[in-house]
Amino acid sequence: MDEESTESLWVRIKERAGTGDTIVGVCYRPSDQEDRAEETLYRQIGAALHSQALVLMVDFNHPDICSRDNTAGHKKSRRFLECIDGNFLLQVIEGPMRRGVVLDLVLSDKEGLVGNVKLKGSLGCSDHEMVEFKVLRAARRAHSKVTTLDFRRADFGLFRDLLGRVPWDKALEGRGAQESWLVFKGHLLQAQK
Repeated sequence: MDEESTESLWVRIKERAGTGDTIVGVCYRPSDQEDRAEETLYRQIGAALHSQALVLMVDFNHPDICSRDNTAGHKKSRRFLECIDGNFLLQVIEGPMRRGVVLDLVLSDKEGLVGNVKLKGSLGCSDHEMVEFKVLRAARRAHSKVTTLDFRRADFGLFRDLLGRVPWDKALEGRGAQESWLVFKGHLLQAQK
């Protein structure tokens, strides 16, 4: 299956030099979609996350997902939740939109990027709700002096390997809980660098 086999549209909003671009994606996943097409769609989402900011509108047809508990009954639905959680995407819409279920999602990779979300009723005889929202570009320009890590770029294999090399039995031998924590924390921060 090729990239065109997914039902998605991706738009790049070019910003002024130095402020970064925003990717807006609209994706539809038919309930009978094949696994290969689904993985292609997840790869497209992963590629879009390399932009400065992402807003993603999706209808993934996973009615078995419980958004309150972040759980799912089916394997494909759990894979969808792993994609959302693994890429640190935030759900913007809080309540049910279709037959009491949250099927249509507006996701973002930045807190405060999407605002003024309003459900506007159905269009024609559709059973979907229209969603109106604003992409708040100013939210991205705020600069913080707090350093944060970009977990999407992390090499967790290397991180695991570095921590696995530490002889923990010897490093923590004869130490109390507080002192052991400080030793562990020191190794963790060193591996993080």
